[in-house]
Amino acid sequence: MKVRFNRDTCIGMFQCVAEWDAFQKDEDAGKAILEGSEEVEEDIFEREVPEDAEFDAKFAARVCPVDAIEIYDDDGEQLV
Repeated sequence: MKVRFNRDTCIGMFQCVAEWDAFQKDEDAGKAILEGSEEVEEDIFEREVPEDAEFDAKFAARVCPVDAIEIYDDDGEQLV
């Protein structure tokens, strides 16, 4: 499972931070940071989701008010 985070879309509500510890606050920029991620395109960050964090990652994506977080299964199909 993979998470994809669009930092440009992020508006800094930080609801994801409350749901999954992979997200951290960057209060200077007013946006979240996806720890352990790699920038795959400008302001698009991806990382693998550990099996024990799948529920939290999905919930972080669901609570994002601007849909800046997407979750994909191992086949590349978008789940959230």
